[in-house]
Amino acid sequence: MGGRRPREALIAGTLEPRDDAKRIRASLISPLRPRDPAEAHRVSTQLELLFDLVSVIAISAVTSGLRGAVIHGHGVEALPAFAFLFAGIWWAWMNFTWFASAFDNNEPSYWLLVMVIMSGELVFAGGVGHIFSTLDASWGIVGWSIMRVGMAALWLRAAGNPEFRRTCLRYAGGVLMAQAGWIAFFFVLAWRGPAVFFPAAGACFVLEFTVPLFAERARSTPFHRHHIIERYGLLTIISLGEVMLAVSLGFGALFGRSPRPGALVTTVSGLVILFALFFLYFCEREHLPSRKPGIGLVWSYGHIFIFGAIAALGAAIGATVALAGNAAAGATSSLSLWLGVPLAIFLAALWIARDRHFALGSRGPALPATAAVAIGAALLGAPAWVFAVTAVVGVWWRVPFFAPNRP
Repeated sequence: MGGRRPREALIAGTLEPRDDAKRIRASLISPLRPRDPAEAHRVSTQLELLFDLVSVIAISAVTSGLRGAVIHGHGVEALPAFAFLFAGIWWAWMNFTWFASAFDNNEPSYWLLVMVIMSGELVFAGGVGHIFSTLDASWGIVGWSIMRVGMAALWLRAAGNPEFRRTCLRYAGGVLMAQAGWIAFFFVLAWRGPAVFFPAAGACFVLEFTVPLFAERARSTPFHRHHIIERYGLLTIISLGEVMLAVSLGFGALFGRSPRPGALVTTVSGLVILFALFFLYFCEREHLPSRKPGIGLVWSYGHIFIFGAIAALGAAIGATVALAGNAAAGATSSLSLWLGVPLAIFLAALWIARDRHFALGSRGPALPATAAVAIGAALLGAPAWVFAVTAVVGVWWRVPFFAPNRP
């Protein structure tokens, strides 16, 4: 073939189609080579962005369910379902994100396995509303099973690399073991009913969360730190989209009628909170300050509270806008808790995951202090504009407006 590549030879007519088919089959089982963790200009791929779209759908569905529950006065009862579903969405996204940072080779056979995972997540995402209202997770378990088969297959392909074989085999075995737990969860529900739903789901998540802790002890996967920072930033923006949607609905309610002052103030307050959260999260470029396992673990797992708090805040702002001008005193006090507590969780989680690792001087206490003020305002039943002012003060204190963003 004169040194020509097999595909070029096939086009030229010097390679039999069956030989090309063998090459394609071989690529499906060939090992996924590790990426260089110091690779320059590493950005999210189009496939990763397509995967994020599935997370958009799922997060929107679970946030909508919580918003409706808050509006109808039973948000506390719906909170466990929200936490369960959001944890599942985040975990599916995180599993793929960290794998792709270490082993994504951007070839069609890799795309096919990722699309299998996406198909399973779409089955799960499509049932989020149903699971939220009924706790019937039967089809959700089917979707989850499809996801985990695809994920285990990716880890087995990566296990072809001798230097990471033990780590990848631990991941593949752990993923399949955790999936066996979810299948057992399905049969336990059929036997004992919804009363054991959350304890059994919690046990399954504990098993899921320990898989990386066990696997990474063999050898750390070669993730790309700045790529991971970008990926988490993108999911933060997706979560902020729920706040933006609530604000948009608030402004939309002003069309075609005389605007209610309460609704307008609440909507503008939500807009201010949205921009404040963006400032606070993205004011540091080096969001993950180190590759040390302990720091990375807290940063990675701590983000479930950051993402979940943003989504819950979007639900709270949407409910507050919907009820503005129509809420009784007791309902207003409840809405204050829904606004203040997620805001405080976001601030506290961001300080634990990121800020405590930086020498920030006088800006260091900004996030925990603002979180304490948000909790106090929530307990006092403050209106939405108070939380907007609190968030602005936190931004003014924490963000270095007149200094360059750290390289």
